[in-house]
Amino acid sequence: MGYKTQILLLVFALSFVSCREGDLGPEYPWLETPKHFSAVVHPEDNALTLKRWELGRRLFFETKLSADNNKSCASCHLPSQAFATNFPTNHGAFGAVGTRNSPSLANIGYHPFFTREGGVPTLEMQVLVPIQEENEFHNNILAIVDSLVLDPSYVEDAQEAYDSEMSPFVITRAISCFERTLISGGSPYDLYLQGREDALSDSELSGMQLFNDKGCVNCHSGDLLTSFEILNNGLHEEYDDPGLFNLTGDEGDIGKFKVASLRNVALTHPYMYDGSLATLDDVLDHYVSGGSNHPNKSELITPISLTDEERIDLKAFLHSLTDDEFITWASEL
Repeated sequence: MGYKTQILLLVFALSFVSCREGDLGPEYPWLETPKHFSAVVHPEDNALTLKRWELGRRLFFETKLSADNNKSCASCHLPSQAFATNFPTNHGAFGAVGTRNSPSLANIGYHPFFTREGGVPTLEMQVLVPIQEENEFHNNILAIVDSLVLDPSYVEDAQEAYDSEMSPFVITRAISCFERTLISGGSPYDLYLQGREDALSDSELSGMQLFNDKGCVNCHSGDLLTSFEILNNGLHEEYDDPGLFNLTGDEGDIGKFKVASLRNVALTHPYMYDGSLATLDDVLDHYVSGGSNHPNKSELITPISLTDEERIDLKAFLHSLTDDEFITWASEL
């Protein structure tokens, strides 16, 4: 996303009073928060209802969001891949070449800020980013409204969901309402956290211990296995995309990007903000080496050693973060 877009979104940031989806009760069987997770917080003006969720799901797969009527949110966030992508970067409207790897949207409702450099404060605002970016949807949300109001079913859905005509407000709220329910917390690792001692194999348990001992947990911690810090992990010596520098203009921020969640990481290849590391082995090679000598590289990134057996165990643990039940549910949306 362009830095001008992020700055504009920051200028128009709103503060939301919140409510929790847990207050809705058992009439929403499609929404289950893992026992060891906190409830996702929904803005007061976008409280979760079934009608809003259904409209958001429909819009998430709607190709009319792109200027060429050929791309949807799901085009770059594949349900079968934990709402990530398996290409370094995706093509946008009219075949435009993307500039960044599309991250997973699993558990996106828990994120404190959005985009790779954290320049967007709410999920509702983030919906606007791909719409107006030239290498993504290359569109205008007002033009999208003009297109959708020609479909009586969309007019009806907007009225039922938000008691409103179809509008930018409805589009951004409905999509983000749907995205907040993409909760993944049913992997073997999660079952282990919930007390199932047999949920992880000996190799996976060894890998989990290595994950802690080798310092991976310094950046990939908590329920989502991310600290949400924005840092330079030594990926490159020179950055075509300077990351946080786009927002701050501070040379000390060149190459800084938000630490990614590792949930479902075995499915979300290739890796890093630019998709430059194709496999988990490539990622491990990067961290074993200690990364580049970029002056902004985090002090947390230092060379580590891994034997062949340790590498196998560490990868086994990373595979244990795959939530098959979530992927099955997502693939049937």
